[in-house]
Amino acid sequence: MRHIVPAGGGLAVPLAKGQVLRVVNTHGGQVVDLWAFARAGGDEHLSMGHCRELLQRVYFAPGDRLVTNRYRAALTFTADTSPGLHDTLIAACSPAMYAHLGADPAHRSCTANLEESLNRPLPFVPQPWNLFMVARLDDRGRIEYERPVSRPGDHVELRAEMDLLVGLSSCPDDVYPTNGGDGSPRDVAVEVVRL
Repeated sequence: MRHIVPAGGGLAVPLAKGQVLRVVNTHGGQVVDLWAFARAGGDEHLSMGHCRELLQRVYFAPGDRLVTNRYRAALTFTADTSPGLHDTLIAACSPAMYAHLGADPAHRSCTANLEESLNRPLPFVPQPWNLFMVARLDDRGRIEYERPVSRPGDHVELRAEMDLLVGLSSCPDDVYPTNGGDGSPRDVAVEVVRL
């Protein structure tokens, strides 16, 4: 099944345990914020902090098992055709972020995209996994943003290790240099490729 995440918009996709989600950078250069929530309910979600702790890295690679805030397996990173590093450090853009930077707080945001796609406000928005986003650390630990280097058609694949609801946002950020080319968001494709 194929879905389109519209440029600057969001989408929620249910995944059953064993299904594989492919996120395709259709035009190249687009950052995609990704969250995963346990469909069993409660506050269990994919946690970047718990993954970094267990993997002892800030960038994940194919073969890595990604866990929830309860240390349970949520996703296995199974494939990556992109040259990117897939940031795990940066918070989702939000109305508060845009206001803090002096931009219009009504600017489209990944936080709003997530809440709209889930059809509910969240008391807490977890740290997303920023697919295709390049935020490198220098030798002093400072973050250096770069335009994404993903090419048209590059994709990542993730296998669900539990029943999940995956939230995705085609990041609308045009303040930081996080989207490719002119900084304008582009649509991305999402496919559930097998069970």
